Amino acid sequence: MEYVKDFFTSYILMSALVGWFLAQLIKVIIALFTKDDRNLANIFFSTGGMPSSHSSSVCALCIACGIGEGLGSAAFAISLVLSGIVMTDARGVRYETGKQAAIINKITKELFAGNSEEFNTGLKELVGHTPFQVFMGALLGIAVAIGMAFVLGPWA
Repeated sequence: MEYVKDFFTSYILMSALVGWFLAQLIKVIIALFTKDDRNLANIFFSTGGMPSSHSSSVCALCIACGIGEGLGSAAFAISLVLSGIVMTDARGVRYETGKQAAIINKITKELFAGNSEEFNTGLKELVGHTPFQVFMGALLGIAVAIGMAFVLGPWA
């Protein structure tokens, strides 16, 4: 039973999870005012959009490792490198994939306008992030880790 308590009181893990959760919650709130889609579960569990939950969670993880384990720790070094990779991927490869999906969807819609049932790719277009979305996610994650330090304390 001690393992369950350790899991839910882990400052580092909870910082990363809260960072992800808050970013997804903010996406839902933004979508309520800007999108026609009112399926909140789909929006909450979707990728892409503002702010980047990927950036938020890895930055919260990184800062929590730095606060909890120290800037010279292996955990901080690993999480710092991981954060750079994840944020670069969210902005680069995944963002470009979304742009390509939009073009493919447009082409297939025009090619098969008369037979939409025959061929409909419906590729997901919102999979990556703009630099601003990545930056805002990173700021959110940093704020979460610092805030969680006051709630759980890095010693938990």
